[in-house]
Amino acid sequence: MKSALIEKFQTIFGRAPEILARAPGRIEFIGNHTDYNGGSVLGAAIDRGVWVALARRDDGQRRLASDRRGQIITVPAARILKLSGAKRWANYPLGVLAAFPSFGLREPAGFDYLAMSDLPAGAGLSSSAAIELSSALAFAEAAGEQPSREVLVQAARHAENHFVGVPCGVLDQGVSGFGKNDHLVFIDCRGPRFELVPLPPGAHFWIFNTHTKHALVDGFYAARHRECLEAAQALGVALLVDVSPAVLAANAGRLPPLAAKRARHIVEEIARVAATVAALRDGNLVAVGKLLTASHRSSQHLFENSTPELDFLVDALVAAPHIFGARLTGGGFGGAVMSLASGKFDEAAAEPVAAAYAEKFGARPEILHLQTGDGAALHQP
Repeated sequence: MKSALIEKFQTIFGRAPEILARAPGRIEFIGNHTDYNGGSVLGAAIDRGVWVALARRDDGQRRLASDRRGQIITVPAARILKLSGAKRWANYPLGVLAAFPSFGLREPAGFDYLAMSDLPAGAGLSSSAAIELSSALAFAEAAGEQPSREVLVQAARHAENHFVGVPCGVLDQGVSGFGKNDHLVFIDCRGPRFELVPLPPGAHFWIFNTHTKHALVDGFYAARHRECLEAAQALGVALLVDVSPAVLAANAGRLPPLAAKRARHIVEEIARVAATVAALRDGNLVAVGKLLTASHRSSQHLFENSTPELDFLVDALVAAPHIFGARLTGGGFGGAVMSLASGKFDEAAAEPVAAAYAEKFGARPEILHLQTGDGAALHQP
């Protein structure tokens, strides 16, 4: 993909790029909506992601292009404005630029920029964080800055929260920034604190992408965020991470029924993350799989961010041989299901699941067999 990126950059801008950066997409392994509640989460950087190529300009113009859009977007250096319509993809790198001053980082004055991705859109694999992290690395290099990995992650999250407008936690950017092959990234979101957890041998990720709407910006994500904060306030804490399962059970009557369901999902999900880390360290993939499936049932019935399509896939997968467990991955409300499988699960085993889904919903899911990968990094042009 690197050579294709360089070739396309030369075609669009008539010169070679000076800087290359890549950041991976991620699988949300477990910890659904726990991050912005101050809890913990586990994610895996994957072997697909977003590449960014950049070359500096002396005239202050910022020209941005994407392999998935035909037009070049020209933005003056003096002011960064949020874009709409077909240009809104550029809000992710522009949001990173807008965030840099808040973290004491200089912005590159002018540049030509190209983003290229091999992540499927709408699959819950966080292409947004991948473009934010790869852009942040490229912009910092172009401006002569050498920020820490933590600062880059926080700047990328700031871009998504305050410029793009999605009130996400640090999961997506943290995993894309700190990922490592054959490991999961554990994040204590209160710090945030990042730690690598080895993935036991024989674990395989299979993603079933429904291509149904993944409408985070459209309000569902923001609504759950608000509901969680209201539940925390009613319980007298700043964030739900400060509520134990026992305290929640004792005080559930103080909450409206909807808030009680949301709070229970978050509090129990944080406990499932801790149990999953322990099971991973023991190499017990059977136990890990049961926790993954329990996470989905909680998302389905308590947090209500699943869909009939996602529920059908989880039901079909956990009934299939060689599957340890399955759950929705990402924000929910569409998108994809992740399953944890042994090496005996293959394309032939995946086919009956896809066929049953197609018979019920009239379209086949996209099937991806993904591996872990390394986090965001600069590359030689």
